[in-house]
Amino acid sequence: MTDWTRPLADRMRPQQLADFAGQSHLLGKGRPLGEALAAGRPHSMVLWGPPGTGKTTLARLVAAGADAEFLTLSAVMSGVKDIREAADNGRANREQGRQTLLFVDEVHRFNKSQQDAFLPYIEDGTLLWIGATTENPSFELNNALLSRVRVYVLRALEPLAIGALIDRAMTDVECGLGKRELVLTSEAREALMQLADGDARTALSLLEVAVDLGGEAKEINLTLIQEAAAGGRARFDKGGDAFYDLMSALHKSVRGSAPDAALYWLARMLEGGCDPLYIARRVVRMASEDIGNADPRALQVALDAWQAQERLGSPEGELAIAHAITYLASVPKSNAVYRAFNQAMADARAHGSLEVPVHLRNAPTELMQSLGHGHAYRYAHDEPEAYAAGEQYLPDVLAQRNYYQPSDRGLERKIRDRFARLAGRDAAARGD
Repeated sequence: MTDWTRPLADRMRPQQLADFAGQSHLLGKGRPLGEALAAGRPHSMVLWGPPGTGKTTLARLVAAGADAEFLTLSAVMSGVKDIREAADNGRANREQGRQTLLFVDEVHRFNKSQQDAFLPYIEDGTLLWIGATTENPSFELNNALLSRVRVYVLRALEPLAIGALIDRAMTDVECGLGKRELVLTSEAREALMQLADGDARTALSLLEVAVDLGGEAKEINLTLIQEAAAGGRARFDKGGDAFYDLMSALHKSVRGSAPDAALYWLARMLEGGCDPLYIARRVVRMASEDIGNADPRALQVALDAWQAQERLGSPEGELAIAHAITYLASVPKSNAVYRAFNQAMADARAHGSLEVPVHLRNAPTELMQSLGHGHAYRYAHDEPEAYAAGEQYLPDVLAQRNYYQPSDRGLERKIRDRFARLAGRDAAARGD
């Protein structure tokens, strides 16, 4: 008997693997997970993927296929005591010849000691263990746990897979909307497929809300779908992988001189609710890391955009950020400053507190002057071209270091040419 008070997304969970939507890269013929489940050889695993891709459903289907008792824990509300109780249940089932599958939702929220509590029960087979996470397991789960399970990556569902789910919900008489004989217009169906953003739960939830908004109407049209989706956001988690992936795409588009792509990723982040000031700070970083002295104006443009956002707020400030991003993406690129700074930092860490050469030391007192501080220092402005040819400014150990190597792009071409000319003067002064 169907419980019609349950949400449509819950009622429509597939009862067999053949009805599972998407993830053919894992469950298709010849794929390791699909073959293992078909052969009745389930194993402990981590399911990593965005919301609404079927992690919980897949875990339930694994339990059903293995005729295992399905237990679930949520890392938000559970602790080590709950883990031990699940293990006790697993031992009792094993004595009766039955498996126990423990599904752990949001497993990344467990701390290291809580994750360690699972290890003996996974290792001795007390529990068939499946963890679900939207976060990168290599960062969020400890190595001991990862070494005992297999990690499977679930992908956001393609629009066609979402469309198939929608069609099934519309026609299913037992659990879906079929008994009401509703009609979903083609425009509404297409919009729903796109608004779902790869999330099956979102698609079915929006459909259910649209049906409720329609009341006794037999047709679900585009207007109802749009009303249901009002205020919705694209998939975005400011603390998770989706956030960092979008930021990475924005940064790499700027670095790759692709202003159109950079604007798109900026729009995605803003639409997802990202703080514009965070983006502004990162744009300043891009100006120094990827452009540097090839166009020093980039840093000022980025700082001006940051200030505009602070003073004006949204949406005026966001336009200034877009202005800066398109400028940065359009000008010559150089990471010479970035590389030089990293090399200098590495030497500073590796060589400890090297002495400042005596001729470069400060000499504000007679004692310091008597110790030779500042002696034989050559004041560059008194030299030809304001350059003391042959002078050494690094400690002896690092005298041959050449951190900053300007590129041949933008202003750095001129800087490089000047350095080449000055290097010739240095060589002449040293008698090389």
